[in-house]
Amino acid sequence: MAGHSKWSKVKRIKGAIDVKRGKLFSKLSKEITVAARMGGGDPSGNPRLRAAVLGARAQSMPGENVDRAIKRGTGELDGANHFEELVYEGYAPGGVALIVEVATDNKNRTAADLRLIFTKNHGNLASAGSVSYMFKRKGQISVPKGAVNEDSLLDIILEAGGDELVAEDEHFIITTAHDHLYSVAEALKNAGIATDSQKLTYLPDITVPIYDEAVAAQVLRLCDALEESDDVQNVHPNFDLPEELLAKLSV
Repeated sequence: MAGHSKWSKVKRIKGAIDVKRGKLFSKLSKEITVAARMGGGDPSGNPRLRAAVLGARAQSMPGENVDRAIKRGTGELDGANHFEELVYEGYAPGGVALIVEVATDNKNRTAADLRLIFTKNHGNLASAGSVSYMFKRKGQISVPKGAVNEDSLLDIILEAGGDELVAEDEHFIITTAHDHLYSVAEALKNAGIATDSQKLTYLPDITVPIYDEAVAAQVLRLCDALEESDDVQNVHPNFDLPEELLAKLSV
């Protein structure tokens, strides 16, 4: 399936070496705050918040940080920022399309920052709708391979409304329709199956193959620069790299 993001694989290969933990915690905290503001501060009754807290725990985010983020979302803390969720579209070198999800308390600042990042890295921001037709909003769940037998897992997700199950290096990746993510995650929870993550994402229907190393390096630099922005939550490109080039550039 074209939708399995090579950018996600690049980030997994690069691993914690490139991760600034403070920045990671900031992104996780924003997601928790937004989820709590939209659906309340009780994870048991707010599937998005439950997923955000699960993701934070998977990254060893301290419990007090999680609690503060929830209280910011519910308004229990004075001076809490009100983050707005926005989606930007753009192009990287080689005609690669990008969807960039942000959470910001100042959209004018964010737009200016993103425009500068794109320009400095040989890309450009595009108008709404320019690239979004190449992607679909989907749910994704990651399950450690040691947690369950593949056939049993497939039966559970299909019965719960999941779309696809793919075995990767150490995980099973489950893909769902965007509105079935939390029902499939709940079915896994009820079956006693641990998950590493569950999230809404954008997966490409149309991919752009890149064989030139210089172009590929420029695309990855732009994606890295966007991920480094304080306001950016997620970056979704539609490039497709050969495995040998992917491994070479991910070192």
